[in-house]
Amino acid sequence: MHVVVAPDKLKGSLTAEQAATAIEAGLRRVVPDLDVRRCPVADGGDGTVAAALSRGWDARTATVSGPFGDPVQATWAQKGDTALVELAEASGLRQAGGRRDAPLATSRGTGELVRAVLDAGCAEVVIGLGGSACTDGGSGMLRALGARVVDADGAPLPDGGGPLAGVAEVDLSDLDPRLAGTRVVVATDVDVPLLGPAGAARSFGPQKGATPDDVTRLESALGRWAEVVARACGLDPAEAESRPGAGAAGGVGFAALAVLGAQRRSGVEEVLDLVGFHELVRGAAHVVTAEGSLDDQSLHGKAPVGVATAAARAGVPVVAVVGRCTLSAEQARAAGLHEVRALADSGADTATLMAQAGPLVQEAAEALARRWLRRE
Repeated sequence: MHVVVAPDKLKGSLTAEQAATAIEAGLRRVVPDLDVRRCPVADGGDGTVAAALSRGWDARTATVSGPFGDPVQATWAQKGDTALVELAEASGLRQAGGRRDAPLATSRGTGELVRAVLDAGCAEVVIGLGGSACTDGGSGMLRALGARVVDADGAPLPDGGGPLAGVAEVDLSDLDPRLAGTRVVVATDVDVPLLGPAGAARSFGPQKGATPDDVTRLESALGRWAEVVARACGLDPAEAESRPGAGAAGGVGFAALAVLGAQRRSGVEEVLDLVGFHELVRGAAHVVTAEGSLDDQSLHGKAPVGVATAAARAGVPVVAVVGRCTLSAEQARAAGLHEVRALADSGADTATLMAQAGPLVQEAAEALARRWLRRE
């Protein structure tokens, strides 16, 4: 009998690896010689590369442009000729140093990471989209890969989504030719279009510092960008901008799908494939997963529900430890979670829960083990 421990991070408290350590310790309090197989997971956003590295992928680093042009050290992962790149490592809010300026933030560093992957000779690159600081439609990423983005006079536009209001042409003739022989996958739990109420500017711009006026200008600028890119690629603009995932990571999904010919996959499904979860879960007695908040958003592609779905196909029950849970017991069961232990149910305040997350996760895992793994 073995148990698979497959948590996501508890944001602000524990990384997925730290959560796995705490869960394993709690399980072993009940069954000391338990065969525990750890498999930290993610949904394409923060922690995606770390999940791969914990499963034996090789770490690679590159110095790239941060969201506002400052150099940052970004880590990506490689296994054979497959590379895993996390947009948040280069163009994420965590690299912004507290600065929030949606009209000027760029995805250029993500393109530089892809270029590093090409330099390493990889034939496939998976780009995890999530946690972005930018709303530039992926224009910075394309520029780093050789595209020219110019105004009506043929002058290059500055980086960022705001300047795209003046875009007249995107010249793809110097796009890195190695891309033609590279399979590109975008991994994201976001299936929204580029434009509209659920799109990159209006839905996600405010959390990146966009004011109401900024949102209006960015929506218009991205609309102009979509027309120009579609014309350059011979696509129908309405179809290109409305593709599910086009609005992911401030529109980086749009550029990847329209220009790089990327395939979109559910972030958690792609990560589970890459880290070998399906092999680990075969023959398991149980799976223990974790997340900071189990709520309505979790039902739309977040890691614990993705883990539960994959485990159900193997006939393995899943239990979860979470920071808080707003789902009903019926909703959790419908999502494939046989039991949920929420740290917030203890009644402790948020600051205490975050500060003591490790020991509390361990205690919750111990309680689950006593219910699900107790030996007769």
